[in-house]
Amino acid sequence: MDRAEAAVGCILGTAVGDALGLACEGLSADRQKRWFPSLDGYHLLLGKGLCSDDTEHTCMMAQSIIVSGGDEQLFARDFTWRLRWWLVGLPAGIGLGTLRSILKLWLFVPNRWRGVYSAGNAPAMRSALLGVCFADDETRLSRINCLVTRITHTDPKAECGALAIALAARCSMRAQDAEAFLADLARLTAPLGAAGAELVDVAVRARASAAAGEATEVFVKSLGCIEGVSGYIYHSVPAVLHAWFLHPRDYAHAVTAIIRCGGDTDTTAAMLGAIVGAGVGRTGIPQKWIDDLIEWPRTCHWMESLALKAAHAAQNGERGAAHPLSIAGLALRNAAFFFLVLVHGLRRLFPPY
Repeated sequence: MDRAEAAVGCILGTAVGDALGLACEGLSADRQKRWFPSLDGYHLLLGKGLCSDDTEHTCMMAQSIIVSGGDEQLFARDFTWRLRWWLVGLPAGIGLGTLRSILKLWLFVPNRWRGVYSAGNAPAMRSALLGVCFADDETRLSRINCLVTRITHTDPKAECGALAIALAARCSMRAQDAEAFLADLARLTAPLGAAGAELVDVAVRARASAAAGEATEVFVKSLGCIEGVSGYIYHSVPAVLHAWFLHPRDYAHAVTAIIRCGGDTDTTAAMLGAIVGAGVGRTGIPQKWIDDLIEWPRTCHWMESLALKAAHAAQNGERGAAHPLSIAGLALRNAAFFFLVLVHGLRRLFPPY
């Protein structure tokens, strides 16, 4: 897959997966099936899709790649400021670990005290694009992944999980198999010690389960996630990898399989959508799902243009304008989105249970 097309597929794959999983977030696998017998479209707003923080963070990563041209320290500084201003926009559904870490950023605490010791999945939800854009420079890929992970999450598991998603996207773009991915994962997480070894072990288990034809829902329950995939990165990442191993080139079946597991469905579907999207490109994502995505001002056209600029900046080391968005537009969008999420949450107080 051409890098530019892979970047487009990665970002659009994130957005579509995020939007498909959003209405199901927090529901158990059983209750989700009662609410949504079919997952052939969006369920949040009359068949139309909207995105959450998974897509927003991925787009901010792309903007920082464009601004920095791949310079690691400039990338980290730019992304840090983007996180600060993102919080000012009052995003709905922000994780506690991410919230605490961004509040620390606004307090301008010294670098050694930044982030929180958490293994939440926020770093992994935004890292796939790094694997596409810096596919040919493993050293830079690992260092940038480390820098942007530790801005918010300092547990080594968070860094390992984010790196796993980036490497999966790289393997998907290159049409490499699961064995190549596992080899890369073992090699690049080895410096992280026990955290890396633990992730490699569960990734190998996921590979064996998928090779045996076991459904992703069954594998997820073997991790202890009876009610659905949790926000713990060593639950979400292995679940995503398992669905990818089962459906490496089938976007629709892959994201449907991970959403049906329940739990943190918007994030798992966003991560998986990014990985598979990097391998199949825009044309491998169902056109109806792209057409029905009404995200604004981050439109599909804007995200495609963003992806192309990010791929170019990373490949050529060129710095450019940040591909900005309307601040007023973002404020209006966030207010409407918050109201919609609130209404949807209240609806869950009623049957079917």
